[in-house]
Amino acid sequence: MILSDKKIRELLNNQQLIIQPLDKNAIQPASIDCRLGSHFLSIDENLNDNGILSFDKKIQYKEINANSIILPPKSFILATTKETIKIPNGYSAFVEGRSSIGRMGLFIQNAGWVDSGFEGNITLELYNANSLPIKLEAGRRICQLVICEMDQPSEFPYNGKYQGQSLSVGSKVYLDIL
Repeated sequence: MILSDKKIRELLNNQQLIIQPLDKNAIQPASIDCRLGSHFLSIDENLNDNGILSFDKKIQYKEINANSIILPPKSFILATTKETIKIPNGYSAFVEGRSSIGRMGLFIQNAGWVDSGFEGNITLELYNANSLPIKLEAGRRICQLVICEMDQPSEFPYNGKYQGQSLSVGSKVYLDIL
């Protein structure tokens, strides 16, 4: 079940759900708007294994700290939310790009669910599908966090390789156990 604004406020007031800093206009009828942070990662094409990415090797990234950047056409970058979140056990969430942003050709993804028990900033995968560059500005509303109630609390809440991240974090797929 997707939570309403009323239930979201209740969880925030009881400090079960934590979102900091929370903008005063962030709570929508069935979601919470999150803003773009100022930390970005782009894949360093020169430092990766002959320009090839693989699942079993650590990927090298260029770190960018800026209040605004230009994302060229057909380009990909990792970004982070300004907000730090804590999802309580018994709830999960997913991140959706705002439709106004999508209508510019900016695709926003976070690779699926935000698991029950996750704590940290959310790393966003941004792709400019447009033929024009897009200026990204820190502090702008960029995505929506949709909170869902699970049928029961998790037996093992999230405690994985991205727990506690505070900046954009690159892929750690190389740490997966086969």
